Amino acid sequence: MTISNVSRREMIGGLAAGVSAVISSDTFIGSARAQSAQKTFVLVPGTFFGAWTWRRVSDRLEKQGHKVYPMSLTGVADRSHLLSKDINLDTHIADIANLLEWEDLTDICLVAHSYAGYPASGALERIGNRVSSIVWVDASKPADGQRFFDELTEAAKEITAVKDILKVEDGAISISPPKKVPLTDAKDAAWVLSKVTPQPIGPWLQPVKLSGARERVAKKTYIRLPKFPFPSLDKAYAECKADKSWTTLENTTSVHVVMVAEPEWLTGVLLQAA
Repeated sequence: MTISNVSRREMIGGLAAGVSAVISSDTFIGSARAQSAQKTFVLVPGTFFGAWTWRRVSDRLEKQGHKVYPMSLTGVADRSHLLSKDINLDTHIADIANLLEWEDLTDICLVAHSYAGYPASGALERIGNRVSSIVWVDASKPADGQRFFDELTEAAKEITAVKDILKVEDGAISISPPKKVPLTDAKDAAWVLSKVTPQPIGPWLQPVKLSGARERVAKKTYIRLPKFPFPSLDKAYAECKADKSWTTLENTTSVHVVMVAEPEWLTGVLLQAA
């Protein structure tokens, strides 16, 4: 069911005019009271990105009184000094799980972008009881035993940019960051390119071990950004759309880094989805 224009205005009232999003769900309408209650968010970035990616969203959430924990995974961004051949998917899973455990976080909304769907799915096997909602922002939705590298290999058959990413020397421990990003705002593009760092390759090569913890989360939302062509994300979106336990949204105006391109829109969605 597509939410009516009136319901959409109620859901994201006050957001910037002109944002075009197609929102599909029977349940994605919450009360103003639910939106104003204090919530806790853990924001996990995708490939080449760190906590900095979420700055515009986390600032907005914090100004509204919510607790926000944007994080960087080991070997990337402010943790790039830890890059080593020993980093694997278990490392990134532990990054997420340890944050929740050491900060004593409960009843959180876990938000994963892009590749982070892998470590976030794995972390839920350990800390699923601390999570009340998840939001997958154009994120991988792996099955047990899958590797992110396999998603990239499949995408490389159709997308030259992905094929170029996979051109690495034998024995390499990381993937070089991109030299351009599809952001129309030149200042935004320059800012992102000044921050991206190499991505450890080890986590991409390790199969994820899952037993269904992700699907047991009570409230689940999947956001697809189709301007970013990626077969496995199209598949994930279709699967979620066919599953009544997931709420699905499609934003046709934003690029993959929606937290940079359309932070106001994403903030509104996260508040409703938490």
